[in-house]
Amino acid sequence: MVTNIEPTPETVLYPYGLDQGDRKNPKLDDGTSKRLPLSVPFTFYGKEHQTLFVNNNGVISFDTQVKQYTPDPFPLADGRPFVTPYWGDVDNVLGGEIFYRQTTDPALLKLITQNINQYFPNIPFTATWAFVATWDHVAYYGSTSNKGNTFQATLTTDTNRSFIILNYKDIQWTTGVASGGDPKTGLGGTPAHAGFNSGDETNYYNIPGSRTEAVINITKTSNVDVPGRWVFRVDVFEVIEVPTEKPNAAADKRCWL
Repeated sequence: MVTNIEPTPETVLYPYGLDQGDRKNPKLDDGTSKRLPLSVPFTFYGKEHQTLFVNNNGVISFDTQVKQYTPDPFPLADGRPFVTPYWGDVDNVLGGEIFYRQTTDPALLKLITQNINQYFPNIPFTATWAFVATWDHVAYYGSTSNKGNTFQATLTTDTNRSFIILNYKDIQWTTGVASGGDPKTGLGGTPAHAGFNSGDETNYYNIPGSRTEAVINITKTSNVDVPGRWVFRVDVFEVIEVPTEKPNAAADKRCWL
């Protein structure tokens, strides 16, 4: 008999920080990393990417830096391919850090492999590489509070199949002041967006609640039965049973907005 133990918010994130060999993004409003070369190509909807950017405003992009702070819904008209764990107006000058690393650490790859095998039991997968980006208690632009958001995006591949894992530990705000948010609460205006956009106007996904006030509850939602975690196969379009309406609780125990 298999017993599913519901993870606590502390265990939703993969390990991160300077002691894991992470690098940090500069303290800069709407800042980004430099173009980061990947040791292993990452296939995102049929296109192999050999570089990426970690953008302070909650976006991992492949072709260009993203300094835009008010999110647009997917698909994007301009065709930019990127992954958005939490696209909003982050200001790490006011608080928080943005960490990233690519890794072949055996312990982490074993854990990621176990997770993917659990969520996609019919797809053979053994992770050989991962890229982990973590936004640690980051503030919002114009904040007059101590609120911070902690979330993470992991890209992983076996050189054939590719997955993204979006993890949410603590979400306290949705909107920066320049996007119409309240400086005291970080709420209102145009809230943050979560999901991914392939750039082909066909393969994209908006996590339910994106660009609405409900996105603040993303730590409680999932498509893989793990509150605060959303997982997608992205070498081809495949989303785990995400209906447009909340399913009957007796028929489906997954967590939804």
